[in-house]
Amino acid sequence: MGNKIIVVGGGASGMMAAIIAKRHGGDVTILERNDRVGKKILATGNGRCNYTNKFLNINNYHGNNPKFAFSPLSVFNVDMTIDFFERLGITPAVEDNGKVFPLSFQSSSMLDILRYEIEDLKIELITEAYVIDIKRSKRFTVRTKDGRVFHSDKLILATGGMSLPASGSDGNGYSLSKKLNHKITDVFPGLVQLKLESNLLKPMDGVKFVGRAGVYLADKLILEDIGDILFTSYGISGPPILQISRTALKYLRDGKEAKLKVSIIHTKTCEELSYYLENRFSQMKSRTIEGSLIGLVNKRLIIPILKELNIDKNKNANKLTREEIKSIADLLTSWEFKIIGSQSWAHAQATAGGVSTHEINNQTMESKIVDGLYIIGELLDIDGDCGGFNLQWAWSSGYVAGLHAAKS
Repeated sequence: MGNKIIVVGGGASGMMAAIIAKRHGGDVTILERNDRVGKKILATGNGRCNYTNKFLNINNYHGNNPKFAFSPLSVFNVDMTIDFFERLGITPAVEDNGKVFPLSFQSSSMLDILRYEIEDLKIELITEAYVIDIKRSKRFTVRTKDGRVFHSDKLILATGGMSLPASGSDGNGYSLSKKLNHKITDVFPGLVQLKLESNLLKPMDGVKFVGRAGVYLADKLILEDIGDILFTSYGISGPPILQISRTALKYLRDGKEAKLKVSIIHTKTCEELSYYLENRFSQMKSRTIEGSLIGLVNKRLIIPILKELNIDKNKNANKLTREEIKSIADLLTSWEFKIIGSQSWAHAQATAGGVSTHEINNQTMESKIVDGLYIIGELLDIDGDCGGFNLQWAWSSGYVAGLHAAKS
């Protein structure tokens, strides 16, 4: 039998590491804090499990040193990932945007086939094993909350970060890493809904539209995305918001004032829309401005928009000044809000920050500080964009760690 390897955490990266280590001769045990493995996998992709992305690029990754991810992502790349899961039974369904799902469109399919493989390989799986302490002398000594003690030659930390704590990611991995002398960078939600400063949010709560959202710093566009956007009672949500949230929150944490500009009508410039509105309103001689906007934007947005611009909703549409029309066009193409925070970890889909990558060898995922210790997945200071990039990081980092941990 090869190296005795303990994998702490039975999520995506942990299961991949365990499977690869076992296939390469390791004697593997998974210690999982929950009553079953893979709870977070079930929540990914709105329950459909977007497990990778055909358009993956190193620019989809973030952290203090995002290029760290390049080597693991190259060693176990997207095509290898699709092939790996296809051999286990997952038929891939590729969408136009590069997102890859199981053809069943069920996250449970991914978890089921991983569990089958763990069983087939006879990997020891111990659930309800919450690790509270790890020490390294000649071997690793791992202690759980209920007093059980385990020993191993190699140890893979795959506890996850802080996102979706209900799945088991409560930040315990950071405590364990610190005990093993690793530095933790600033940690904050990576893909999360944003809170905005506005007294107009309540009446707009639940209004959904296809638009553009951009993060601005001193009127300079930093990052933007287009897609389904949703106003909420606390602020704003939707895939474009999640995509830009990490950038917005980083500026906020640095004490900078990040602004959000939302284009409710993103298919026209302000000038084009102004011209269109002048013609529209001139043909609605007897209608109020409130009535004249029906059919152009969601009805529930009309009053908040007019309140924001201080325009009387009962004013006749053809009595509007050119400046008032331009102000409406300007707001519809670029409505500015102050970002004041985000939703909690319970709503976050990824963790930004984590164990410093400067202390990890990206060729092996082994610690430069503790021999035989491997740190992978969301626990590290690497996070990806929305769209399957975080799961690909879990598979790739897990693969590399499992491969090298199994070597003598």
